[in-house]
Amino acid sequence: MAEAAAAAGADRQQVFERHRSLLFTVAYELVSSVADAEDVVQETYLRWAQRPGDVEVSHPRAYLCQITTRLALNRLRTLARRREDYVGPWLPEPLLTVPDVADDVVLAESVSLALMVVLESLGPKERAVFLLREVFGYEHAEIAEALGMTAVAVRQTAHRAKQHVESRRPRFSADDQLADRVRERFTAAVVNGDVQGLMDLMAPDVVVLSDGGGQVRAARRPVEGADAAARLLVGIAHKATPDLRLEDVLINGGPGWRAWDGDRVAAALQLVIVDDRIAQVLIMMNPDKLGGLRAPRELSR
Repeated sequence: MAEAAAAAGADRQQVFERHRSLLFTVAYELVSSVADAEDVVQETYLRWAQRPGDVEVSHPRAYLCQITTRLALNRLRTLARRREDYVGPWLPEPLLTVPDVADDVVLAESVSLALMVVLESLGPKERAVFLLREVFGYEHAEIAEALGMTAVAVRQTAHRAKQHVESRRPRFSADDQLADRVRERFTAAVVNGDVQGLMDLMAPDVVVLSDGGGQVRAARRPVEGADAAARLLVGIAHKATPDLRLEDVLINGGPGWRAWDGDRVAAALQLVIVDDRIAQVLIMMNPDKLGGLRAPRELSR
């Protein structure tokens, strides 16, 4: 009896491990927090491993995603209440990703910081419906079962959420080589304190969002306009310590920089380039939200 129970437990763990990357991706895209997503995945595993032996699961992937989605929604509601008192602009936690993520265009865009900022403007269920339908490819009936909705309500919510996201999502630059040159010129202009050079790279309505969470010095409001944005960025670079260095990395499926202050990760920075101009500059400086930059992580859908 004990051997049979041990074998069953091992089988459940193997099945779970096959889907761990997917479950983390679902949880992370919903809660925008690495630590909270990991907690959701762990709780999903406990529910999976501890379910009664007479409960048969014919489709483990769908079953596990259903548990993860429900737990992530509960966590998201708690996090939403905390964010009401957040100091300054709020950004999703950046995540260091492996190169393979960029090869899946839908996945890479869905986890991009720019799109995750847009998703924050959706309600929890709208966000879940949008992600499960548009990113993970679930049918309306499957989403309805996972979220406790009717298929008709899911269809209506999916349509409404998609319209909302489409009207706000950035149109990423289609020319990767040109976008890379913009990033190179951006780095040179910031390092050299070239305000005009930065302004030439930016859209007139560019926005800088810097998330310090009240723990480190950062702009308490979005900084809008090329002149104000350029001066802010040059000012930040001017005040940096001599030990600060920028490392090219993949952040949330796209090119960005990991900033080191000595041996400490001090910030993450990413540009949103639209029509070959910088439309947004996203800077994460809150030390509590830099844990996802320690090692690359695989994502899947």
